[in-house]
Amino acid sequence: MSLQIGIIGLPNVGKSTLFRALTKKQVPAENYPFTTIDPNVGVVEVPDDILPQLSKVSNSKKIVPAIVEFVDIAGLVKNAHKGEGLGNKFLSNIREVAAIAHVVRVFNDPDVIHVDNRVDPGQDIATIETELALADLETAKKRIENLSGKAKSGDKIANVQLPILEEIENRLSQGKDVLELLKQDEAAKLIREMSLLTGKPEIYVANIDEAEISKADEIQKTLADKTGKKPDDFIVISAKIESEIAELSAEESRTYLESLGLKEPGLNRLIHQAFSILGLQTFYTSGEMESKAWTISKGMTAPQAAGVIHSDFEKAFIRAEIINWQDFVKYGENGCKEKGLLRIEGKDYVMQAGDVAHFRVGV
Repeated sequence: MSLQIGIIGLPNVGKSTLFRALTKKQVPAENYPFTTIDPNVGVVEVPDDILPQLSKVSNSKKIVPAIVEFVDIAGLVKNAHKGEGLGNKFLSNIREVAAIAHVVRVFNDPDVIHVDNRVDPGQDIATIETELALADLETAKKRIENLSGKAKSGDKIANVQLPILEEIENRLSQGKDVLELLKQDEAAKLIREMSLLTGKPEIYVANIDEAEISKADEIQKTLADKTGKKPDDFIVISAKIESEIAELSAEESRTYLESLGLKEPGLNRLIHQAFSILGLQTFYTSGEMESKAWTISKGMTAPQAAGVIHSDFEKAFIRAEIINWQDFVKYGENGCKEKGLLRIEGKDYVMQAGDVAHFRVGV
């Protein structure tokens, strides 16, 4: 399961600089709007402290981490839903991602042009969210028009979907998103089918001045208060610092982070937050050939997790042999067997983050 996050925002807020820092993939980041024409995709390893430990115990020949894909999507502007800027094309790019990382400009730099000639994070967020909502509203209205006649003639699917669409239209018309409707099975199914932009989990990445990094917690709270969102909705970073970290060795990076009072790079926090809002977790397989991290949805059963490894494994599932990763590192696989720390689990077992698994399947 790959995780694709679309990096969006107004022009010149630091999207491409952040993308280049996160992926070490060189993309244009010149100081003018619409530098990014086609979405750039970078594949990044998910930071993982557990995997190397498992590999060392198993003496694995290779390590295969989980991955996340970042998509650098060009800047949106006001009236993008009407095609302003390069709007419609980029709105379609956003529809294809699983989650949104919305980069918001907080830094002050007179040499970097702001598309509206001012720095106002709250207004920037409102501008983007309005464009996403208006694009979704048009999508919902078109679907309602297409289904209205079918519903009158007794079409069952149309009669199920029409009330949901009307609720979607009502929420969007009031300036609300549709995330609350994802709690309803039929609504969630329709929202995903339509790839509604306001139905995607969103992380706000506040791009601040390098000199302000020590005030990150204070800035996070201020932004939350001004926008009516939760502090945890924001990740506060300096894209400039992230770009500097990307050029350093692992040891130099650790030293630099310590000097700034940071525990980890912004990339790590961004991926961890993405996993959280998408309801994802990692389990592992580990042996002499390889130690590998697998990404699954929380709540997946052992057969479903086996199916992520190979589609045939879910139907042919017999049992799972599960070891907690900490026990695996401490005692090794054979040691865990001897101490009774290897558990045999059946088809109803719900996988837990950090499980080290062997799946037994039929022929």
